[in-house]
Amino acid sequence: MQLLSSSILTPFIIGASLLLTACSGGGSSDSTSSSDPDDSSSSPQWVAGQFASYSTLAEQCSVPLTQQLWLRSWSNDTYLWYDEIIDRDPAPYSVAEYFELLKTDELSDTGNLKDNFHFSMSTEEWESLNGSGASVGYGMSLSLRNASSGVTRLVTVAYNEPNTPASDANVSRGAIIIAVDGVSVEDANDTDSIAILNAGLFPSISGKQTEFIVRDLDSQTDRTVTLTADTVVSTPVQNTRTIDTANGKVGYLQFNSHIATAEKGLYDAITTLSNAQVDDLVLDIRYNGGGLLALASQLGYMIAGDEATNNHIFERTSFNDKYSTINPVTGEALTPMPFYPESIGFNTSLLRSGLSLPTLNLKRVFVLTTPGTCSASEALMNALRGIDIEVIQLGDTTCGKPYGFYPTDNCDTTYFTIQFKGVNDKGFGEYSDGFVPSTNPTVDSEVPGCVLADDFEHALGDTNERLLSAALFYRDNNSCPATATAVARAPARNTFVDPGFMLQDIRNQNVLKNNRILTPSALEQ
Repeated sequence: MQLLSSSILTPFIIGASLLLTACSGGGSSDSTSSSDPDDSSSSPQWVAGQFASYSTLAEQCSVPLTQQLWLRSWSNDTYLWYDEIIDRDPAPYSVAEYFELLKTDELSDTGNLKDNFHFSMSTEEWESLNGSGASVGYGMSLSLRNASSGVTRLVTVAYNEPNTPASDANVSRGAIIIAVDGVSVEDANDTDSIAILNAGLFPSISGKQTEFIVRDLDSQTDRTVTLTADTVVSTPVQNTRTIDTANGKVGYLQFNSHIATAEKGLYDAITTLSNAQVDDLVLDIRYNGGGLLALASQLGYMIAGDEATNNHIFERTSFNDKYSTINPVTGEALTPMPFYPESIGFNTSLLRSGLSLPTLNLKRVFVLTTPGTCSASEALMNALRGIDIEVIQLGDTTCGKPYGFYPTDNCDTTYFTIQFKGVNDKGFGEYSDGFVPSTNPTVDSEVPGCVLADDFEHALGDTNERLLSAALFYRDNNSCPATATAVARAPARNTFVDPGFMLQDIRNQNVLKNNRILTPSALEQ
């Protein structure tokens, strides 16, 4: 399955003042840039193996070739695997098509593509997401299962956001989308039908009305609801609660995205659990595709506490071999990211900077995961394991992304290309095929825990929900419940059985959430 969001519920965000635009950068050649971008006779030209400094090519938007050459030089300078990019003449391609080619086609040691996280989006859309996670949609996150041999195509609501069109219409977890504007989800197999599904499930403009036939959880009948797309602001931290057990108190926290507004949500949630004096924590990050590494660092500190994190790093990042000691984006010396013990103030209207963070001082944490658990969420797991906090994983293998980037704008488009990788305090960071729950771990990417399928038949935070129930069982028995079983790994991102089925919107939205972001240097010291 692929977890999607009709409102891009798990974007990765940095504060507006931290956006990187028209970054200067390296590379050199005999090529020169025109002082008049409309003068094609003196505009820069593609010469195989020669790369102008991308700072001289930035924001020259009237000539597509110059935009392409900016992308080419920027990629050659900052892309992690720059030497695996084929240096193609951009002439036959549009700007968007050319960017898609500026990445490695090499495979990992296990035969998977090395880079599944290369994409772009309009800067306007990026800025609308920035800070608050605001985007157009209905407020429901969807799990998609594509049709294959003997398997029916299925669209299920994974969760919804509070006070949104979906929640107001009681379209909640476990509901199955049967039809969209009269088109059957199961049976659609032509271009026009697929287009209707795309337009309905993933609206691009506020005010669009879509008719859905849904079958609610535990219902034998279908109902028709009309949802009107609106600007939805995601709530990244939800369902904070304390579970009383015979062996003490267990905190539960649903954390959906490392976006800027999550800082206040996490601060409040951990404060609540600390005041309740919980003995253990179940961290539900099954739908958390990543975002700000600094937030992951803060959460790691809040879980582990000062003593466990003192004199340890959260993550050490490295760039390509052109920049062994210098960050190519900020130009500053590379320094490890610590466990942040104070608030940063990503959104000062919610939480000011400099506040001491609350702590739980735990020696272990139970994490609930799916293939939608990605990037900064994986970095959090890796960092805690790096300081000997026991991590117990319940669910499915995570997405596998020990990489990240700085969003970079040029000519009203923001580009995302892999620029760095990270390792924990022990130097481990090779989990490109994901963290795998295992009853008998034998390699560092295998984590003690249980393989379990996501359970759409219970609400998140319900102690009867399969993953949370397994965590509570494991806590008491140090073993997996009988419900644990083998789960097939979800298909690689952007690989689908049905050609064209929601492909463009999947690329634009599912990939969008699966990333980590480093904030510029002021927040990295």
